[in-house]
Amino acid sequence: QVRLVESGGGLVQPGGSLRLSCAASGSIFAINAMGWYRQAPGKQRELVATITRGGSSNYADSVKGRFTISRDNAKRTVYLQMNSLKPEDTAVYYCNTGSFSITLPGPYWGQGTQVTVSS
Repeated sequence: QVRLVESGGGLVQPGGSLRLSCAASGSIFAINAMGWYRQAPGKQRELVATITRGGSSNYADSVKGRFTISRDNAKRTVYLQMNSLKPEDTAVYYCNTGSFSITLPGPYWGQGTQVTVSS
């Protein structure tokens, strides 16, 4: 079993920055690829960015060049640095792990953290 705890969400103005963190605990053997997904009101959950143990990453086209994913394997923590935020980035952001793929989610999800981009 794996538990994921996210932090770092909040309200930010367009053009601003936020950094999300997600710490994993539990079975380390289940912590493979780690990543972030988001769900806006009335929309399906979508991939934002994922990263393997070795550091290979995958980004949604809508965030490329603005968001950066990184991880600290020793701390079992994944980060999402979000710059140049836009109103359309507003969503609940969920941490995910347990998959061996960086294009498909694993079975473990965090509780979600709200990111609101508004003036």
